[in-house]
Amino acid sequence: MTADEAMSFVREHGIVLTAARGPVPCLAEAIAREPIKGSWWAHPKGRQIFAVLQKLSESPEILVCRLVNGKVTLVHRRLWPALIRLADQFEPGQLAQVHQEHTSAGHHVAHDVPYPQWVPEAAFEEAQRLSKADALKALGPIGRRKTRHV
Repeated sequence: MTADEAMSFVREHGIVLTAARGPVPCLAEAIAREPIKGSWWAHPKGRQIFAVLQKLSESPEILVCRLVNGKVTLVHRRLWPALIRLADQFEPGQLAQVHQEHTSAGHHVAHDVPYPQWVPEAAFEEAQRLSKADALKALGPIGRRKTRHV
């Protein structure tokens, strides 16, 4: 799967997990085109998975956050208004934008941009025109959850 194909996958599904299993699709498994047992880093397509995830995380169309079960989640731009409309149903950390950095020493460091600091004004405007019911519907299994912990 190329980065363009992965972007189409995220656009289609709206919300995907990068590597974990949950109520939404797993992008690493979609890239590998098979279930992954253990760490995706050890998978034969690990380098491809890494490259594609890096490319998508740099896209202005993608929010990288910890929306689903505290795991790294990609949310396509088309669903940002729904997230904003329902922001009070989520913990602040779930909507923080995560920037992941891999240091030269091999460490993984995450830097968070709190919600709503990362949100473009246009997304706020779109959210104001969205009903709560439409936002819940747009978020699918994430919108239907009744607890703040997703």
